[in-house]
Amino acid sequence: MNRLEAPAFGQVEHIELIKAEPVSFANGLKLFVINGGEQELVRIEFIFKNVNWNVAKPLQAYAVNSMISDGTSQYTASQIAERIDYYGAFIQTEYNYDMASVTIHSLNKHLASILPIVKSLLTDSIFPEEELETFKRNQKQKLSVSLEKNDVVSRRTFNRALFGDTIYGYTVTATDYDQIARADLIKYFREAYQPANCTVILAGRATEEAISLISNHFGEDWTTDQGFTVNTFEFSRTAGLERYVEKPQALQSAIRVGQTCVNRQHPDFPALQVLNTVLGGYFGSRLMANIREDKGYTYGIGSALVSLQNAGYFFIASDVGAEVCSAAVSEIEKEIKLLREQPVPAEELDLVRNYMMGSLLGSLENAFSHADKFKNIYFLGLGYDYYDTYINTVRTITSERLQELANKYLDFDSFEKVIVGKK
Repeated sequence: MNRLEAPAFGQVEHIELIKAEPVSFANGLKLFVINGGEQELVRIEFIFKNVNWNVAKPLQAYAVNSMISDGTSQYTASQIAERIDYYGAFIQTEYNYDMASVTIHSLNKHLASILPIVKSLLTDSIFPEEELETFKRNQKQKLSVSLEKNDVVSRRTFNRALFGDTIYGYTVTATDYDQIARADLIKYFREAYQPANCTVILAGRATEEAISLISNHFGEDWTTDQGFTVNTFEFSRTAGLERYVEKPQALQSAIRVGQTCVNRQHPDFPALQVLNTVLGGYFGSRLMANIREDKGYTYGIGSALVSLQNAGYFFIASDVGAEVCSAAVSEIEKEIKLLREQPVPAEELDLVRNYMMGSLLGSLENAFSHADKFKNIYFLGLGYDYYDTYINTVRTITSERLQELANKYLDFDSFEKVIVGKK
């Protein structure tokens, strides 16, 4: 080996993903198995779509997911935690606008002891009144602290401007927590946490015994007769107004601009991800080079393209010194204008290509990350060919195509513009 010569450089042309193998059960439960890895460890995700959205009771789905391990008719919250810890496992819950999940990480040898506890959570949670009062008190305190942060207020204001009183845009208040009733949580729990609304993803060392245990505990006698309606929403592009929340004593101002856009189901989405990366999607992006490195207005600025179940949106966000807020907004507008008027130079585009392909490769560390890639496509009704399209798009997209997309999707005048702090 001649260490004076750089190693050969090659482009990524194809990435082999561990494909999810489906297993169906008579009760409507869907199981997908991503088998990989040498360690006797698995991650089992129980994923439920958010259902029956009611703007008068906006916190039902969130509260149920947050409190699902706070007690069943068999176990108290402390007993659940002690039993899970005893077996070296851990449970986590996760909630987003579209779905809620309960995830267990466990060694294979302890699954037979762990899964009955998980089943108790998913079928027999009782949301004790004492735990509910603690939840309300803690959440109101967190909300009070969060609303002092300009970036939190800007995100809430921005989402409300785009999505209104849907689950995507609703701005939670302390009163909403006060109005949570245990009876409503039990009702929602029975409607949403049922096999017909559940997708299980088993990733890791997925043995036949692990699959059999899931079948025995969740695929046979887990039934319900509760009806539900999966949340669906429709949105049109908003007016592109400026929304200013003044904080006279602010030393920094939070900026968030953007608009509704396409989600991952749209054929333009992979190409827009390239465009977004050029603009603000990585540390070497144009927004970082201009507003952080050149102007020194901020420690960080970025843009993102977000794919939701019923919508997509694009945004640029930063916290800047209050005295340079207007100048920073002008520089953002300038960078958008440049993308619309001038093709991206070939050298810059090559750098972005390499970054995006490297990021994709780096995100596939183990069976769990392969499962995450599966979730990205499955819940939007897409197949694995999405990733082939993505890779081909990154490798072959032209500067002219990026300029065309910038003119189609990035119109600063139509962006919602939120500033929290001082102009």
